[in-house]
Amino acid sequence: MFSHVMIGSNDIERSKRFYDALLGVLGVAEPLRNVSKTGHTRLFYRHDGSTFCISEPINGEAATCANGGTIGFKCDSPEQVTAFHDVGVANGGTSIEEAPGLREGATGAMYLSYVRDPDGNKLCALHRPQAAA
Repeated sequence: MFSHVMIGSNDIERSKRFYDALLGVLGVAEPLRNVSKTGHTRLFYRHDGSTFCISEPINGEAATCANGGTIGFKCDSPEQVTAFHDVGVANGGTSIEEAPGLREGATGAMYLSYVRDPDGNKLCALHRPQAAA
């Protein structure tokens, strides 16, 4: 459905350090760095057919987070959900909502964790256990 997700950053090098560590938990390699004709730096993290991008705002204004917005990252295990959270916090993120763990929802059980990046973007790590056959 989506080709990519792009967020803004007020400190691209701080964001790179944070996302290199955080996305490394998911097996994502170093980003492709692009400097536009206007001099704005963008980082493109590519993994499993998806692209997550970070950009200095091209309009020159401050980057802001989306109030009510969440970016979700698929994890392979409950342990990866917890590692995503813990690595995020250890690299300048902020733990939010409940501690990482199992939640029951309308669509079934999920392991979740939530962290805000250094620019305030809300990130979710999610693992859906396979239903027993």
